[in-house]
Amino acid sequence: MINQYTGTSPKGDLLLLQRLAGVFHGRSFLHVNSTREGGGVAEILQRMIPILRSLGIDARWEVIKGDEVFFEITKKIHNALQGNKEIITEEMWQHHFEVNRQNAANIDLDADAVLIHDPQPGPLVEFRKKGSWIWRCHIDVSNPFKDVYNALGRYALKYDAVIFSVAKFARAMNMDEFIISPSIDPLSEKNRELTGEEINETVERLGIPLDRPIILQVSRFDKFKDPLGVIKAYRMVKKYNDCVLVLAGSPATDDPEGSMMLKEVKEFAADDPDIIILLLPPFSDRDINALQRVAGVVLQKSLKEGFGLTVAEAMWKGKPVIGGAVGGIPLQIAHGVTGFLVHSIEGTAFRIRQLLNAPEMAKTMGERAREFVRKNFLITRQVRDYLSVWYAIENKGKSIIEL
Repeated sequence: MINQYTGTSPKGDLLLLQRLAGVFHGRSFLHVNSTREGGGVAEILQRMIPILRSLGIDARWEVIKGDEVFFEITKKIHNALQGNKEIITEEMWQHHFEVNRQNAANIDLDADAVLIHDPQPGPLVEFRKKGSWIWRCHIDVSNPFKDVYNALGRYALKYDAVIFSVAKFARAMNMDEFIISPSIDPLSEKNRELTGEEINETVERLGIPLDRPIILQVSRFDKFKDPLGVIKAYRMVKKYNDCVLVLAGSPATDDPEGSMMLKEVKEFAADDPDIIILLLPPFSDRDINALQRVAGVVLQKSLKEGFGLTVAEAMWKGKPVIGGAVGGIPLQIAHGVTGFLVHSIEGTAFRIRQLLNAPEMAKTMGERAREFVRKNFLITRQVRDYLSVWYAIENKGKSIIEL
């Protein structure tokens, strides 16, 4: 499988992967998160596990189970880590731990390396058996609510290392810290090249008109993705440029607030026939691929963001993206070169009109955007980085160059 990336992924990444595969051949690598569908973490794991296995590594992916109360608590933890003042009582923390204790009894945690994704399964470290344990924080923790962050630290500090997506998310911790950006898989259904027939079938089925420019945002229906701000920006643009707004997203099983936000978005759209709101079923990858390819302007107007893989996805399709200047988005968008970073609704509207009114500039920026993703944000690079962290933990003081 790894050979399929030859000619697409950078040659250096593929060469180092082959060397690392030799080191870890036959060894076990376990990933644990809280959902198999919805959100970037699940998407990455769906593609990464087969790649690891193709390298001869015994890779597994387990998903913890929890009740409604558990996911309400972990959503509060998530929001607090992104800066909201949330009250997590000791009883709530105890429930968080108890659900993980139950999961530890049902999940085989015996592996040479264990990578735990985000706060939901964080307490599993209390039940570690052997191997190197790594906590992977995908959340924007640049300015967390300290009470919750410190409480979660009781678990984080028991890992051998912690991985963040962006350097400014890292905190002073008495342990190894690594910065690894998420990635996209160029061969996946969401990112592969589509035929004109496939694109036309999708837009017709979803009822997307192609007679006017399409403004698109693909994201969960989450207040931090600012869908209401996107609608406000669209309404400013609509006064001067006839266009259509498409807001597309899928539900996530670990986000209990999604349905409430979707209802609010529909009410705010106020039956505008040119605002199309799509709640796509999980694994609607080809639909999202087609939408990103027909869009005239792609947005990711986040107010908080761990990374925002939808930015790299659209850039891979040759689209300049307008994104909120938060989290990992500035790592993907070189302002004025591969897209635009914005800080306000008014700024978003201005940049939308700039791209709509200058199609040649948009095309050139889109070409640069695709190449930037190829060099920096393809999944082979992320697999390389995860294996490099595993190597670094087991070989303290020994350079990976010595492989």
